[in-house]
Amino acid sequence: MPVTADGLPRTAAPGDPGPPPGLVVVGRYDELPGYAVHRPRGADSWLLTWTVGGRGALCQGRIETGAGAGDLVVLAPGTPHRYGVQQGADHWRFWWAHCGARPSWTAWLGPHGRGDGMYVVTPGPGADGPSARVEAAFHRMLADARWTGTGNPPESAPPASTADDRVSVAVAHGTTARELALCALEEVVLLTVGAARGTRTGTGVDPRVRRAQELIAADPGAPHTVRSLAAEVSLSPSRFAHLFTRQLGRSPMRELREARLNHAARLLESTDLSVERVAAASGFASPFHFNRVFRARYGTPPGAYRTTGPMVGT
Repeated sequence: MPVTADGLPRTAAPGDPGPPPGLVVVGRYDELPGYAVHRPRGADSWLLTWTVGGRGALCQGRIETGAGAGDLVVLAPGTPHRYGVQQGADHWRFWWAHCGARPSWTAWLGPHGRGDGMYVVTPGPGADGPSARVEAAFHRMLADARWTGTGNPPESAPPASTADDRVSVAVAHGTTARELALCALEEVVLLTVGAARGTRTGTGVDPRVRRAQELIAADPGAPHTVRSLAAEVSLSPSRFAHLFTRQLGRSPMRELREARLNHAARLLESTDLSVERVAAASGFASPFHFNRVFRARYGTPPGAYRTTGPMVGT
């Protein structure tokens, strides 16, 4: 059945402009059929929704989308929108946040734009996505928004456990609470966008090779070997090395060295660690060897690179 928001009732909050952009408001709803919000002039702030269960339907300008578990839908301010429980669904459980978006968010969300200021970030087929971490980030955002600034900041908001906790809303009080809440929301954006990118990259590459790449990228300084990487993906060392090289055009150890050099360059650019400590943190046991391969890769020794070298690519 095609997704459409045409059937959403207009009885909930008609004409409500939403919170002003200076506020950070977060909530968790579990709504039944008939729930809907309609803002003919749009909102003054950004709206982010992340679906936990059930189905929602959202419309921004001329663009419509459905929202299922794991979907992040972002609506930019100033464009008419409406949203609610999708027709035929028995409920829509979702987190939402109204706020002013940080400048970096639009760049991260850009590849997921649908037009008219709507962004839809959807997990790839068969991908579980970072659901547990996203849920935890929203709980933390709710707790941070409730913090008044007295006493210690809360660890997290407790998960919903009773029918009375079907709706939770908080407005961030004060600059510290607001910035902490925005940091949690930024984690949500990064996690969902990063997971979506991961499902789109590496098309045609064997999942075991992709997994080995992920292990190397996650911790280039670890003592990886062909044998240890092969064990992680349940292949013999010879089969793993052959498959990796055939699919990517470079050996696992060449991939590892490149990742370590890239990691070292980033440390030199962004920290004041000594060259010896950068070498050790990047997986090079010998500073002499590190100096030699770094100079061969970047055309300058590590110490000189810190002040004159270009930024490594992202």
